[in-house]
Amino acid sequence: MAKLRAHVILLVVLTCWAQSGRTFDVNLFDAIDLIRLGRETVMELMESWDMIRSRAPAAAVEGGQDYMFVKRMEKELRQRIDRVSKKIDDYQERMESKINRVLSQLLLQLPMQRRLDDSLRSLEHYIGQVRGLYDTFESYANRSNNFETYTIVRFAKSCVSPQLGELPDVLKSIHNLMVPSEYQVYNSSVLVLLANQMQQMSNQMCTDVQSPQQILYNLYNTVALTEIKGYTMMQFSYMILRLYNEGKNFNEEIETLKQQYEIRTSETLRAVKTAMAFAPRSVWKCDPSVHKLDETYTELKQLFQGYIVNEVDLNGDGTCKENCAYYGYTKVYGCYQNQFCSQQRRCNGKILNCEYIDSDMWICLSNRNSSRRYEYIQYENGMMYGNKNTCSRGTTKVDSWWRWLFWHCSYCFCYCDDQNTSSHRYFSLRTVKSDISNNKVITGARLKKVDQIIHIQIQEGQLLPRGGLNMSSIKWIPIDKFSTMNSNVQNGVDYHKLVWEKRALDLDDLLPPEGHLLTGIRFRMIGSRLNLEIMATPFNFSTGLLDEPEKKSFWHSNDMTDRTELKLSEPDVPIRDSENLPDSGTNQYLNFAPSDRRKDAAQSTVPFLDVQPITPSPPILIAGAGIFHKGRKGSGGFVALRLITYDFTPHLQVDLPPAPPLLETPNEIRAQRK
Repeated sequence: MAKLRAHVILLVVLTCWAQSGRTFDVNLFDAIDLIRLGRETVMELMESWDMIRSRAPAAAVEGGQDYMFVKRMEKELRQRIDRVSKKIDDYQERMESKINRVLSQLLLQLPMQRRLDDSLRSLEHYIGQVRGLYDTFESYANRSNNFETYTIVRFAKSCVSPQLGELPDVLKSIHNLMVPSEYQVYNSSVLVLLANQMQQMSNQMCTDVQSPQQILYNLYNTVALTEIKGYTMMQFSYMILRLYNEGKNFNEEIETLKQQYEIRTSETLRAVKTAMAFAPRSVWKCDPSVHKLDETYTELKQLFQGYIVNEVDLNGDGTCKENCAYYGYTKVYGCYQNQFCSQQRRCNGKILNCEYIDSDMWICLSNRNSSRRYEYIQYENGMMYGNKNTCSRGTTKVDSWWRWLFWHCSYCFCYCDDQNTSSHRYFSLRTVKSDISNNKVITGARLKKVDQIIHIQIQEGQLLPRGGLNMSSIKWIPIDKFSTMNSNVQNGVDYHKLVWEKRALDLDDLLPPEGHLLTGIRFRMIGSRLNLEIMATPFNFSTGLLDEPEKKSFWHSNDMTDRTELKLSEPDVPIRDSENLPDSGTNQYLNFAPSDRRKDAAQSTVPFLDVQPITPSPPILIAGAGIFHKGRKGSGGFVALRLITYDFTPHLQVDLPPAPPLLETPNEIRAQRK
């Protein structure tokens, strides 16, 4: 499970082999820039070839000007190599923060089948080979005067050699891993294997860095950049060989090389588009290694708790004529003779679902500044509620008694729905929107508790053309704080107050129609349940402008009321246990409730709330949002937000040669997305 929780951190950093720690703002549409870089490289290399071809070295030799001619051509060729190298290096620098060590991280942290494991190891090996060759190539190009002609020519020959293990074979091997030929019966595309694995493990892949779809995109960028490096080295190698009279004419080789590059690029792009179309797009957070109150999680304190109370205090007559089970819905009427009731914090709200456990017990009261009432309760019959090892104040003996000979005044174990001013039970219903009038969209979100009220806080950024975001504009919008005590603040309008009868939360993932971005989010009430709602705004991808946002924005929600309850079985405090994973589904809801009696003396309200910020890095367009439960058997778990990234697949369009279908989508990739 440790591998699973690290999984997406793995793919976060995808390819550039640069110094770690450098960050860069790159949007998903860099794939198009990368393809353009490839086309520009092809044009530059073809011009360079024309330059070499148009000036016959043999003629220069006959004229006695061999040395001067070669030196002049060397200088021009070096300048052209510098230009192409600079473009590649610039792009590589832009990608450093996202593509650093991705393949090795994949191998270490993503649980996967054997074929995928082997394929990724091979891919990492081949890309490493090209990287090493390109480093050598740049070294020769930048310091050509320091190397003998023999050394440079020998390197050029190796770059175009048809032998196994040389550069052309390595590039072909990389392509076969990405897009297997019809004759590779036992091989599947790395992209297909990854897409399938991501679907199967979608509930165990968590990070706020990149969605699985982004991960596939970054893998594509790695391979595409490697292709450009390989093509560049091979083209310049032919030019060097021509310059030094190592061949009469490389026209056919140059043209074949160009065609192979274009076909591989076209096929790989189509393959990655197919895989991306079925890869999950959700971004969410796993449990942190260390839980920190109000930093990684928060809880609804003093809301629903276990409560020890004698029957005599549960009715207005002060009698003991009934039994504990009779009191399913009542309140505390008094404190008979200042017995144990005087030593504990009184329940000022409803008393619910009372039960008789045993007549006598030892109770360890919690510290006065604690949100708990008890650390543990040990009954005389041996039943233990809570953790005996956490008691710091000593125990209090609590005994039931007989009134006359007929009535037993029993101590009951009940649940308290408290109403004191220290109770944390409020959810803000106020709308949270990005500044749509200034072309800003939501780029991140989190739950945050302020003054006992749970708010949704958003991060916003200014939209730019082609899916970009103005990085300097990204910021968190301050929370609209308010107090439930203010006279102009209303329950049901500004906030929802959780009570036993209205303690449910709908669990949904909300995704608007294609071509819309997330610009607003809020809680609302549907009947007795809290329900999430998002605001979507249409936009123009090319111009990067929201389309009449004040007029065309709309609220999107799931109004389904016939839902199934996600029941929490014997729920312990979630920060005590191992990691919690998503376990809620479509059209479900949950009830906030006391923790398990045996494990925690029912002193906490579960689930807790995950307040870790969901902020993809680098920031990316967000299409939708959801609220879900992550837990495990025996844990109260957490309520958490997740974001759904925008689907860039339809925009990955370039002018490339036609290619046959590459992936048998219905059979190879299961159509299951989020």
